[in-house]
Amino acid sequence: MAKNLINRYVWLVETIYKAGRITFEEINQKWVEKFEEDPIPLRTFHKWRIAAEEMFNLVIECERKGGYHYYIENADEIKRGGLRNWLINTISVSNLLLDSQSIKDRILLEDIPSGQNELAVIIDAMKTDTQLRITYQSYWKDESHTFNVLPYCLKLFKQRWYMIALSPYYDKIMIYAIDRIFHIWKLDGQTFKMPENFDPETFFYNYYGIIAGTKRNIEYVKLKVSAGQANYLRSLPLHNSQEEIDREGEFSIFTLHLCPEFDFYQELLSKGEDVEVLEPIWLRKEIAGIIKRMWNKYDPN
Repeated sequence: MAKNLINRYVWLVETIYKAGRITFEEINQKWVEKFEEDPIPLRTFHKWRIAAEEMFNLVIECERKGGYHYYIENADEIKRGGLRNWLINTISVSNLLLDSQSIKDRILLEDIPSGQNELAVIIDAMKTDTQLRITYQSYWKDESHTFNVLPYCLKLFKQRWYMIALSPYYDKIMIYAIDRIFHIWKLDGQTFKMPENFDPETFFYNYYGIIAGTKRNIEYVKLKVSAGQANYLRSLPLHNSQEEIDREGEFSIFTLHLCPEFDFYQELLSKGEDVEVLEPIWLRKEIAGIIKRMWNKYDPN
């Protein structure tokens, strides 16, 4: 029942958000058309509206002038993305998939390491700023170690969850892959004070992907991208600073301002010959060196 109610709250938010401004009568019309159920009673509608506001931290207002139109006052916060937008989209897609059981064999999904148990403990610890003790083995080491961390935030990247935490041992912020945590404990009573100057969005702002907080300088990166690949970059930019400064028949020029790290290299290399680094020269040489070493592995001579 609770899950069913959440789905209805999401539907209501989506309906109002997509419409911009919509009357109660129009909402009911869409409800009846989609679900073939009786119209929503006004009292029930207001219960759902209030619950949706509290769940997603939204403000659903009513403009009385011209026919009582409902709208989301802070709709810009949904446009900016973040947790609120991710939750709404995730539940919405889940609803869509649940309604598509008759064609489930024709919808293929990716297997994502969920780390559900670890995520629950981490989120609980973050709510109360409580230290964690974890047994962790990185992808690059042969053995695991057990130590304490101060959980600052979580990030989802390339189908994997990561915890960004302060390591008391190294006295610096570290990034841990959730699927590499083998054991985790919440250290009740051992709290910490979240730094006022730490903002997760700012921490990752100048980086692509999950590698962040390094001493790498912000670079002006210029890419020459094939016309076909350029369409992908337009629909899904590599970075918030991405701009298209030139567009020819067979290629486009994109610029970015970021700190190039290993995961950015991998993203560029994954696009093959469709992306060429023009600037900075050191990054162009770095990518060329990787390509040369790859060629040496495949060269039959």
